[in-house]
Amino acid sequence: MPLYEAVYERLGVGTGTRLLGLGCGSGLALLLAASRGAAVTGVDTGRAELLAFARERLLPGGGARDPHAGAPAEPARESGPGCARLVDGTPGDAAAASGLPGYDVVTVFHPLGPSADGADGPARRLEEAVSLTERGGAVVLAGWGPAERCATVSVLRMAAKPADQVRGGGADTGVAPPPGTEGRWPAGRDELEEAARRAGLRPDGSGRVACPFGYADTGSAVRGLLSTGAFDPALAVTDEEQVKKELTEALHPHVREDGTVWMPNVFRYLVARRG
Repeated sequence: MPLYEAVYERLGVGTGTRLLGLGCGSGLALLLAASRGAAVTGVDTGRAELLAFARERLLPGGGARDPHAGAPAEPARESGPGCARLVDGTPGDAAAASGLPGYDVVTVFHPLGPSADGADGPARRLEEAVSLTERGGAVVLAGWGPAERCATVSVLRMAAKPADQVRGGGADTGVAPPPGTEGRWPAGRDELEEAARRAGLRPDGSGRVACPFGYADTGSAVRGLLSTGAFDPALAVTDEEQVKKELTEALHPHVREDGTVWMPNVFRYLVARRG
């Protein structure tokens, strides 16, 4: 994804970098960092299927495993491709599993959804991750750019509807939000800065990156979007086939004449530093 590469290039992520991916999901961002030589640790909670996919991507040879998953854990190398830890838990759990002295880069590329610790859970997880970051270390927050430049926003709005309807509307579904949607992970310029400020971070620059979502056909688009976890709240409250049907309809405006699906988007990221 261009967003990940732009951030890694800006921060000089490579051999010797100790990186924590907060809300790491399926592990693509971690894989790209590891391929640059970074020692990566990924943490997520309540999304076992996505973490399983991340393990397949990052640990194909059965290397360092998540001790919470019951698999034996091997000592992590300090750097190099394939050096990875994946933990279903908190940033503190991830730090204990990694054995690293601290992180010099923390990334939050994806929304941190609701957790067992309630509505303040995402903020608490970010604050905990910041406390594990070295002084002067970089914490990267990302969100959607302007709504008019993000074609996928309308599709994600559809993802939130079933859960919101069951919960009476306005609930935190953990879905990547369209800009300006209240009660979800920060998306707009001021929201990212405010989240950084609340976590005790000092803003140190930002950028925008074009990140189109492209798929070979509608079926591939449906499978790909479902795999992100953004539709999990909808799947929890309604039939999977119904979600697929509504998703297919939402994608219809983005299907080109050759059958491919193309959704141009712009993402914004904020680099902040621990003082």
